[in-house]
Amino acid sequence: MTLDEERLNQHVQTALTDFGATAHAPLVVIGDKLGLYETLADAGPLTSAGLAEETATVERYVREWLRSQAAGGYVTYDPETDRYSLTPEQAALLADENSSAFMVGNFQVAMSAARIEPQLAEAFRTGEGVGYHEHEAGLFHAIEYSWRPQYAANLVDNWIPALDGVDAALETGGRVADVGCGHGASTVLMAEAYPESTFVGIDYHEPSIEAARERAEEAGVADRVDFEVATAKSYDGADYDLVATFDAFHDMGDPVGAAAHVRETLTDDGTWMIVELFANDRVEENLNPMGRAAYSISTLICTPCALNQEAERVLGAQAGEEGVREAVTDGGFTRFRRAAETPLNLVFEVKP
Repeated sequence: MTLDEERLNQHVQTALTDFGATAHAPLVVIGDKLGLYETLADAGPLTSAGLAEETATVERYVREWLRSQAAGGYVTYDPETDRYSLTPEQAALLADENSSAFMVGNFQVAMSAARIEPQLAEAFRTGEGVGYHEHEAGLFHAIEYSWRPQYAANLVDNWIPALDGVDAALETGGRVADVGCGHGASTVLMAEAYPESTFVGIDYHEPSIEAARERAEEAGVADRVDFEVATAKSYDGADYDLVATFDAFHDMGDPVGAAAHVRETLTDDGTWMIVELFANDRVEENLNPMGRAAYSISTLICTPCALNQEAERVLGAQAGEEGVREAVTDGGFTRFRRAAETPLNLVFEVKP
């Protein structure tokens, strides 16, 4: 077989980039944990010695870390002064937890998910699922850390107002179920924004529900927020004005059955808001950085999770608008539209 040297070199460069990114991921987590990014944003430009002093860390480690970050474009280096800094854009990505561009949690998700690689490799051979609950505890915190900035930036100001009549209903007092709530970030944000409404957060993962209860107490909304350990097909309650599912519908082993249950628990004019990862409908339209990240995380977390359940219809994290539409209409809904979108998410309004 004759190799095309130019094409081979392109593949080598791609692999080298990926190898660097893989080695870079734990350094992003370390930089966040030790306050290196935050300190650079607040006190930079700094030398490696200055950053080490500010963060009570060791200069030789910090020096190597800074050079790695600068080589990856995450930190800005000035060779004339031998100082490092963050541009406003780099700070939004790495140092500001309230920024919609904050990405540190995504690195935590990837690292946490990869820790059960041996179990996942075996699942490839057997076809068995790997439940969400089988991951190490760090993953659950990482997912909250990853998605909360998106919800904080968009949920109350953009996504709910894009739904027909929902904002007004919650302003005057509505009933809301947050299905697949995880640590309750979305539930608490809605409760803070709509003090006249009541909320129920639902998740099958009991440790996440325990964390969600703590978040509600800390936010001072526990008097209007309950949490229930249940699946999307079995949760209690009825006559909800809004059911919301954030980045979790594609994790369900029977999304059609879940849709049918949501339909039963909504009021006749209620709304189901489904927030999903951004995806186009055709595979070839998702062969890009967003698709690559989503397909990869879907292989590590979402698809094994659904296969661990009924596995009636395993959507995966890049099901696209049509894949979601088909599942919810098969579950009994008749009205479906894309209400909003961001570079990372699609927001669907579903009505009976």
